[in-house]
Amino acid sequence: MTEVLRRGRASLALSFFAQGVAFALLVTRIPGIQDRYGVSDALLPVFLAAVPILAGVGSVATERLVKRIPPSRLLRWSQPVVLLALLGVGAGDGLAVLGFALALFGLAVGALDASMNMLGVSLQRAYGRSIMLSFHAVYSLGGILGASLAWAGAHWHLALCVSYLPVVLVLLPVVLVGSRWYVDGKGDEAEGGAEGGAASETGAVGRGQGVVFKALLPLCLVMTFAYIGDSTVSNWSAKYLQDVLGSSEQLATVPYNVYMVTTLIGRALGDLGVRRFGAVAVVRLGALVAAAGFAVVAVAPGAWAGMGGFTLVGLGLCVLVPQTFAAAGRLFPGASDAAVARLNVFNYVGFLVGSPLVGALGDAWSYRGAMAVPMVLVLVTFVYARSFAPQPDRYGGGHERPRTADVGRGSNGV
Repeated sequence: MTEVLRRGRASLALSFFAQGVAFALLVTRIPGIQDRYGVSDALLPVFLAAVPILAGVGSVATERLVKRIPPSRLLRWSQPVVLLALLGVGAGDGLAVLGFALALFGLAVGALDASMNMLGVSLQRAYGRSIMLSFHAVYSLGGILGASLAWAGAHWHLALCVSYLPVVLVLLPVVLVGSRWYVDGKGDEAEGGAEGGAASETGAVGRGQGVVFKALLPLCLVMTFAYIGDSTVSNWSAKYLQDVLGSSEQLATVPYNVYMVTTLIGRALGDLGVRRFGAVAVVRLGALVAAAGFAVVAVAPGAWAGMGGFTLVGLGLCVLVPQTFAAAGRLFPGASDAAVARLNVFNYVGFLVGSPLVGALGDAWSYRGAMAVPMVLVLVTFVYARSFAPQPDRYGGGHERPRTADVGRGSNGV
């Protein structure tokens, strides 16, 4: 294992951490953002939906851009834009400013999420073992810090700008310095082109060709269902506790924090589970636990029971998304960057569908009943769990193996 790969893994983990902080600060202060700008309950889903739509646009653009620009460079410059857009959300003084800041946040976060996971898939291939969950575990750690800071801001009635500014001032220079050690994959972005070196080594679906959407579709559905569940927690848990279960605004910031704690635990242990039991078994167990969590949330008699349900949701959902990205990389080893970018779009499809769907059902029927939707969809993951199995003809046994020759080029020219 080379020093370049170790530094690349550490710097990418730092990027995941920073994004976890930024996203948590945004979503856990939605009630505060709504109050600051006077956004009505009817208009709020529109603002929430705009972010994943534009993030999907950013992810599609990233698929095109990585044919000419290394993913590391896209990540290096998209992350500062996300942080500055977050600051804009906190410092604005009108709906127009809020809309612009959220639009900028969405476009940049699409490029950021896609490029981060491209680098993660490439590094996992270089390491020759499951490490993808560890990156998402660090993201969860960042989410815990961000949600804790949001709780402090709500507790002390701090203005959004006061909450966001110190975080941006600390993280912005840190991620810029850390970006010097990103490690790009070599040739993964080529869809059967001159640099598609990985394709010559494998018999998987992606051999010598671009991404076949029909083969990728099961993973796209799993990604969508997982993010419908995730968006339900991130966008509606605070309002659910406050409006349905009668908690205070301060306590309403806690479910997302608890959710991130359980995702941290699950992802920290998840790579070991995948190595021992396989991705299929881990994904199936995760789907069962997440569905049970949503069932508890739907029938919870009070705020603490609701938080218990969100805890189970986090423990179950946490393994699905990282394993979906990893499975796409295995399925299309010669075009993994393109596969990750396309799969990442369904991250935002899930957010786009999940947030308005839960809100609309909550308004028209009840928020308790709305929790049954992500519960059922997560269970559907069982149907597609076999898509997470290693390709049997990849390396003569379905195991990952190191490819340091393909993933050893540092973004700073190392």
